[in-house]
Amino acid sequence: MALSLEEQTRIDLAATFRIIAHLGMHEAVANHFSAAVSADGKQFLLNPKWKHFSRIRASDLLLLNADDASCPDHPNVDATAWSIHGQIHRLLPQTRAVLHLHPVYTTAVACLAKPHIPPIDQNTARYFNRVAVDELYGGMADTEAEGARLAGLLDGKSRLLMGNHGVMVTASSIGEAFDDIWTLERSCQILVTAWSTGQPLRVLSDEVAEKTARGWEGIADFSRQHFEEMKQLMIDADPSVLD
Repeated sequence: MALSLEEQTRIDLAATFRIIAHLGMHEAVANHFSAAVSADGKQFLLNPKWKHFSRIRASDLLLLNADDASCPDHPNVDATAWSIHGQIHRLLPQTRAVLHLHPVYTTAVACLAKPHIPPIDQNTARYFNRVAVDELYGGMADTEAEGARLAGLLDGKSRLLMGNHGVMVTASSIGEAFDDIWTLERSCQILVTAWSTGQPLRVLSDEVAEKTARGWEGIADFSRQHFEEMKQLMIDADPSVLD
């Protein structure tokens, strides 16, 4: 029997939490992922407050509505998660998946005086002129106004380097969002490692960087398959993710 959109999205999103924990990109019991399950994007799944990524099952995910003012009062809804994800799903209906993380290397780059990802290889070139930057960190993002501000920064871009904070990636599918945030962290690891040598970087020309970025944009099926492979690894390791 074919799964409904919500059932499949639950499995895919739960698997994403397990993958991120497996890769060591999680942050204690913090950070949040969400995925839309309605055409208008306003109904979305979100991880429950303070549950470790490695233990999340499909049935654990909360089904919320961005227009429901009572959602912030739910005991399992984290205030920052609601403020950010609720506003993004309300204001950017084309966004189907939203991943917010504090991975070590990407966050390190976000803490620079001028956060940026110069194109020095094939991975970093994926982000050439394609990352919005927020330089106005003001503490925990626990208001709807702050969520709306972040959504505004994402308008026209799918990635947000959050200064002094972390990163947010959005996409039209969970698989594409996962591969994107994985490659972004990989890119920043390469970048920080190159910077650590103290030697000058050999930065790609704008022409080559743009060509490479467009090449990435033409292989969304690669991103989705990367996710499918990782998802199957998680299912094989612990089928409880499907529960």
